[in-house]
Amino acid sequence: MARMTFSMASCAVIAGTLPLLWLPQIPSRWASVTVLMVSMLLLATCRARIARVLSLSVICLALALLDAHSMLTTMVDIDGKALSAEVKIVEMRISGHQDQQILVQVEKLRGRWVFPAFYATLTVPSAMEAWCGGQRWLIRTRFRPLHSRLNQGGFDRQRWGIAKRQLASARVLRATPITLACGARQRLLTQVEQHASALRWHAILLALVFGIMKSLTSEASAVLQQTGTMHLMVISGLHIVLAAMFGWGLMRAVQRLLPLRWIVPQLPLLAGVLFAWSYAWLAGENPPAIRAALAFSLWTLIRLWGVTCTSWQVWLWCIALLFLGEPMMVLSNSFWLSCVAVAGLIFWFQWAPLPYPFRQGWRWALLRVAHLQCGITLLLLPLQWGIFKGISLTSLPANIWAVPLVSFITTPLVLLALPLASFPTLSYSTWWLADRSLDVVFLVLKPLQRGWIAIDEHYLAWSLMGWCGVIIWRFGWWRLYPASVAGLVLYLVLQRAAAPQAEWRLDMLDVGHGLAMVIEREGHAILFDTGSQWPGGDMAQYEILPYLRWRGITPESVILSHSHQDHIGGLGSLLQAYPGLTVYSPFTQPGHRACIQGETWQWRRLRFTVLWPPKRVAYAGNDDSCVVRIDDGRHRVLLTGDIEMKAERRLESAMRDELAADLLQIPHHGSKTSSSAPFLRAVNPQYALASTGRYNPWRLPSAAVIARYRKGGHHWVDTAQSGQVSVRFFNEHWQVLPYRERLSPFWYHQWFGVKRDSE
Repeated sequence: MARMTFSMASCAVIAGTLPLLWLPQIPSRWASVTVLMVSMLLLATCRARIARVLSLSVICLALALLDAHSMLTTMVDIDGKALSAEVKIVEMRISGHQDQQILVQVEKLRGRWVFPAFYATLTVPSAMEAWCGGQRWLIRTRFRPLHSRLNQGGFDRQRWGIAKRQLASARVLRATPITLACGARQRLLTQVEQHASALRWHAILLALVFGIMKSLTSEASAVLQQTGTMHLMVISGLHIVLAAMFGWGLMRAVQRLLPLRWIVPQLPLLAGVLFAWSYAWLAGENPPAIRAALAFSLWTLIRLWGVTCTSWQVWLWCIALLFLGEPMMVLSNSFWLSCVAVAGLIFWFQWAPLPYPFRQGWRWALLRVAHLQCGITLLLLPLQWGIFKGISLTSLPANIWAVPLVSFITTPLVLLALPLASFPTLSYSTWWLADRSLDVVFLVLKPLQRGWIAIDEHYLAWSLMGWCGVIIWRFGWWRLYPASVAGLVLYLVLQRAAAPQAEWRLDMLDVGHGLAMVIEREGHAILFDTGSQWPGGDMAQYEILPYLRWRGITPESVILSHSHQDHIGGLGSLLQAYPGLTVYSPFTQPGHRACIQGETWQWRRLRFTVLWPPKRVAYAGNDDSCVVRIDDGRHRVLLTGDIEMKAERRLESAMRDELAADLLQIPHHGSKTSSSAPFLRAVNPQYALASTGRYNPWRLPSAAVIARYRKGGHHWVDTAQSGQVSVRFFNEHWQVLPYRERLSPFWYHQWFGVKRDSE
């Protein structure tokens, strides 16, 4: 029987797990079980090496699919039902922090153990006001399966949630404590807070020790992200290795006091592993810390067993080991950042090393650091552009400055402060020194923050230039095949123009219960409504602005349909980002242009005609909504805001011939107070789009309204079901592209839980 090497087996495991990234649907449990059994039989009986590798790959795929199917089944089973559950609080409570939601691990449902356990966010009821990390509670709750807004350029919370097994949120109906004692991590945090809570950078110190990011201020987060140094404040590979080095050094010091027979290399290595896992436990066993601890443990075993292998083999074995332990890790952006960062370092030092003299001695230490940071910055561009939608032009100097300070001063100080917790004076002094070191770090990082630039989707191919450039340089292709290299560069320049472009497009963004639409042509846009607002944020910050930047378009005007907050909430953020915006509205507001019946204007060969309301008012309610028709000479779109039946009747009787449209923005989110049958007959749209939120308290859209549209032969699409809805208008045709069904039709973007009327 042909022998299968570890590297072959690792490749099989990875190849079997990767399809989770792009599968549109998860097959049934029986199909996966059947494939699993057949593959196991082939693995046991086949002698050919390639057959055994393929069998192992299919086995891993079947196991990953069964895991995914189990999560989907769980979300269907818990949807909307009042259930009893035993939960463990895994989040740590921070003094003075008003927590509205907490993260719990659901261990039992209806008295039965859940395997594998999943996580849920609970809205804290009054009975749980004294909660803390490590407690266990018996709750009566109603779960809501994982669901998120989905827009191009926005944060993909559904993929993030599945990768972390955070499958639900819950409204607690009743709560009874099982154990009220706080866990060891929570007690240690409370002790640390007594010494560090008054310090300026205490939130970052807590992040470095416990992996708690929620107390980080938005200003500090922006500085770290926009300088490419956020990785320094998240417990990951760098910090785990530092903790392991700390343990190794401590054991080496202890060995000096031990008999000669105890002075063996195994003890420091094992101490390093112990400290690495202890630090991962302190970090709440978050995935980046666990990944780093597992990788370090594997490296230690290789050293202890004396195995001879290459860096690429170790990298391959680590990824396979991680996928075996947690297949859903394949969906984690942080995993791919870590994975590509390590691969980039190996690639950089093998393919673009410094000349030998510069790799020796302390004299060239700064050059070696600059060489390392230059490589990691260049080779991480694809993921930075794809995940963060931008790059920092100053990340290289920022990391050259911050990495040594945080790695060799701040982190060792916080590691030293922990065992000194029983000595308040020494502990506070150590925390104070760590805090001062962060003063020095941010003194330089804040000015470098201005180096951040947003990158739109059209230039994503350019992010590969680092990898391609190193390969072309190393093989000398720029000298041997100049025409081919020039052709590659020309392709990158022209690839945006090569794709078929719509003449214009309209996008209804997924903003939950509210409305925000983007009319785009020739790289510019007009917005219709701006979504909702809440204390501390609005939809413009979280959805509209990221979308505009990702598309690479500049808004020129905003039309506000009426005065309700779910339609005008993001205006302030938009005006802050684009001060020159022209604002149209039907209400009397200084600086606004009138959006009333009879107003027309031409914008980039699109004609805008206002059909309603007849006059401006001080406060525009639903029936005062600005109704706008957009016409390109072939296609018509009707935007209606929140008009109700009274305004619909007046429109239908006064200007019936003006209402006909191919596409209708459904009035008032599909409420039964709108979309009257005569109005629909007058408009007679082919497609009707509704902006709704899945868990809105008004339970919109109405099932009766959905049935009315379908009975009239109008195709119904809504953002709760489909996410962002893109409509693209070409010369002789147009197409509707819902996010979940067409733009990104992957299994982890689907509607989880029970189906609903609009499907």
